[in-house]
Amino acid sequence: MLALRLTLGAHPAVHLRRLLVAMASAGTGFLLLCTLGYALGHPDHPSASLFRLAWCLTPLAATVQFAVAVARTDPATRPRPGLSAVGLGPGRLMTISATTTALSCTLGSLTALLSFLHLRGDRTGLPFDGAAARSLAADQPLPLPAALTLLALVPVIASAAVMLVLRPRETRTKPAPGAGRSFGRFGAYGRSTTRETFGAYGRFGARLRPLSAAPSAAGAHPERAADAPSPEPDSDTDWDTDTARPAPGHDGHDAPTAPRKPPAGLPWGVATLTAGLAMEAYAAAAASTRTLALPGNLASTTPAVLAGLLLTAVGLALAAPGLTHLTGRLLQSVRPGALRLLAGRVLMEEAGRIGRPLGIVCAVASAAYAMTALYIPEPDEPAFGPLTALGTLLVTGCTIATLLTAAVEARQARADATAALLRLGAPATMLRSAAALRAAALLALFGPLTLLVAELAALPLTR
Repeated sequence: MLALRLTLGAHPAVHLRRLLVAMASAGTGFLLLCTLGYALGHPDHPSASLFRLAWCLTPLAATVQFAVAVARTDPATRPRPGLSAVGLGPGRLMTISATTTALSCTLGSLTALLSFLHLRGDRTGLPFDGAAARSLAADQPLPLPAALTLLALVPVIASAAVMLVLRPRETRTKPAPGAGRSFGRFGAYGRSTTRETFGAYGRFGARLRPLSAAPSAAGAHPERAADAPSPEPDSDTDWDTDTARPAPGHDGHDAPTAPRKPPAGLPWGVATLTAGLAMEAYAAAAASTRTLALPGNLASTTPAVLAGLLLTAVGLALAAPGLTHLTGRLLQSVRPGALRLLAGRVLMEEAGRIGRPLGIVCAVASAAYAMTALYIPEPDEPAFGPLTALGTLLVTGCTIATLLTAAVEARQARADATAALLRLGAPATMLRSAAALRAAALLALFGPLTLLVAELAALPLTR
């Protein structure tokens, strides 16, 4: 009931994103049911039916990814101060978000079932003069348990993925190598490597020592101590401005906070991308009699070629966060101004959030371009069948919608920083120019890269 109230009381933009999730779930569920109909109509070809079911994994993965992205941007299930006091901690909010995702996907699955039954003629007769009756096996009874099992895949997998992504995590600092377990004041467990004697915390001036010079140096050379400049607080340390000392929980001798490390997937992505291109080229050159009949008007090909295409797409998706971080670093090179510095820092900060969906969009675009090399046009048939067009629309639409949703999430994450810049007097036009500069930089890098990878992937298929 609480999940339903939070769902109904959300912003219209949130309702729109949930409606898009339901539509994607409906399309994926309809493709799965069409695979079941093909299996019922062709009982002598189980391998072809299994291969069509494997093709449905791509729209299924795209739908689940989009559902997870929508759940991450849902403001109703975001942890806020005071919610834990009424029993809405991070774990409960995660459950509510997973329930909301399951409701949206279930609505889409029910829509897919009703559409499938309507096209089969099980409710009001055969529509479209029975044009879809042959492919949906309208002359045979529909096994309801199998249909419900296929329709339950999207809600179950999407809700499980949301729970996995949004699960509460505890940040723990690892101890230094060789350092044992340490205990703080009065036996409290801690990670500090320095020990305090009993009563050291309450002695007068014990916490003010980091602000003054060393006692031995001041006592031995008072004239030097008078001329020595007073130490300045480190800019990376949290200081209490009212008492001119470190804030509670921070010691003056702590090292400055290290900058965030870049994404570590760039070498693995490049290696996977290279391996995929090499496998595809070798499989296309080698003579092999084992081929797979692709659906639609696509020519038959070997499993190794399809594995090479898959590795190429995975490598491009893995390398995208590192490339996004590198783009932000390049924007700040060669004496940057305020605009380039702001755009570059935002790209470096959002490399992990924006890079992965952007890489998946580029992977889908390169794979679609490479698959056109296997297309064989026929004069008596349309260029693309309705199921092929639906699957292509689902994968493309879900990946682009995931990228846009990730951009919304990134905007929500930096809302406080944007408000601080506006309070400091930064013009709104500069923020919009920085956003346009980030988009242009990403397009300038990933556009030619996608075309290059697509050309290299399609080259062995055209021989």
